[in-house]
Amino acid sequence: MTVSGEVWLNQDKAQFLGESCVALLKAISSLGSINRAAKAIKIGYKTAWDLVDSMNNLSPQPLVERVSGGRGGGGTKLTEAGESLIALFDLLHAKHSALIDLFSRSGNDPSSLLRTAQRITMKTSARNQLVGKVVEIIKGAVNSEIKLLVRDKTTIVATITNDGVEDMGLKAGDEAYALVKSSWVILARSKPKMISVRNAIEGTVEAIVEGKVNVEIKLSIEGGATLTAVITEDAQKELDFKRGDKAWALFKASHVIIGA
Repeated sequence: MTVSGEVWLNQDKAQFLGESCVALLKAISSLGSINRAAKAIKIGYKTAWDLVDSMNNLSPQPLVERVSGGRGGGGTKLTEAGESLIALFDLLHAKHSALIDLFSRSGNDPSSLLRTAQRITMKTSARNQLVGKVVEIIKGAVNSEIKLLVRDKTTIVATITNDGVEDMGLKAGDEAYALVKSSWVILARSKPKMISVRNAIEGTVEAIVEGKVNVEIKLSIEGGATLTAVITEDAQKELDFKRGDKAWALFKASHVIIGA
């Protein structure tokens, strides 16, 4: 059993842009002529014109336009909307290919495919969901220490069971997610000199949302990611955080959930 599929963009419930159409648009962009583009991708000239007319008619903005004059007597080029649509399609196609590959690696068992689908559609209440790359796995007798580099700037340390590492097939170089509940994040004005918490991350206060009991503090950390902490009103009165202030976010390695 295998999983396959194609990417199509639809307009007004009609198939509008697929791989063959994008191949034609790319050829027009590079060759400057529908005739040469048709020959390059091995389709008939009339077929190419019909495709261009169909795409232009269905698109809110023309994707291909004629260019008159010049030494070559004119030609054809993509509009800005056409170039943007190609970039969008390429991005969607890459994501789609990665998804198909993920399902293909799940094996032939339908129940395994179902579990994969359930995992990728899982929702979580954790406010902090940071994606990064696994840079190191230190295996112990029972647990493993995972070091995750977020946006090539911030390292987050997590402690999970060895079984968890094996179940996820986690290895150095893999992409993974660090999930941290906002209530597990402790804030401090300065980094404590002696502390057992593995994660101590400096950031800048970018938002303060006050509630009746608790206050939500959002920190911008190195690399542009955001960490959210929820503290009591009394703690906020004592710390007196304001936008632009420096702060340290502290949380245990055992409070980091790793997803892959």
